[in-house]
Amino acid sequence: MRLNVKPIIIRNGDYLYARKSQPRLIAMRAIVLAVILGTALRIEAQASPQPYSQIVSIDEYLMEDKAAEVSMARSAAPEAISRDAAVLVFGKRGYETAVEGKNGFTCLVERSWMNPFDSSGFWNPKMRGPICYNPAAVRTILPYTLNRTKLVVTGLSKEQIRESIVAAIAKNELPMPEVGAMSYMMSKSGNLGVGVGPWCPHLMFHVPKTDAASWGADLEGSPVLFDDQHHDAPEPETIFMVPVSNWSDGTSAPHQH
Repeated sequence: MRLNVKPIIIRNGDYLYARKSQPRLIAMRAIVLAVILGTALRIEAQASPQPYSQIVSIDEYLMEDKAAEVSMARSAAPEAISRDAAVLVFGKRGYETAVEGKNGFTCLVERSWMNPFDSSGFWNPKMRGPICYNPAAVRTILPYTLNRTKLVVTGLSKEQIRESIVAAIAKNELPMPEVGAMSYMMSKSGNLGVGVGPWCPHLMFHVPKTDAASWGADLEGSPVLFDDQHHDAPEPETIFMVPVSNWSDGTSAPHQH
């Protein structure tokens, strides 16, 4: 927060105005004003904690209408894929199967704790991320979501969750991404964070840890995107995103690259 405070001011009644004839008085008043403003800002910062700095009641992450959650999960991918996919819904004890699948895909609505740990929206109860995993991702990427969610519902803090994931990786308890692992995020009904909304329809490719250059991500003219703002995601994967032109229902999406 920036404040435009003029240092050469004195008070006369209810007005502030510049005056050059009293430099010492002006300087003293400026110092006092700066101290007062600095103190006020510190008090305000202490009184207004950063939003989503900690988990809220688990009830706020639930969707009361499970049929609506199933529908939102399926909206992650085109109907030709999602209509025969398994669907998971989130409950107080974690994800549970709402619909058995036939084609090896699994759709669900991710919650905010699937963000990197250095994301400001890690505990945002309003986030809804419809995603549909292909069979390779179901076997090797979906376990990351189920594991984090299990740790969340047991009441661990963000720091404890991260420590547990790092320990699990050291013990080879979490799989490496399988070749061909990918997922669909083409829903226009999701909410990927404050000021983001559904963002844009895109595909995600899950590969073992690597750098952006290996896929030509973020280079001029490249359709491949890489999140280079958040780095604290301990799971053994790198995610490359490729925006597509249509939402899962076939309607055109605005270009957001």
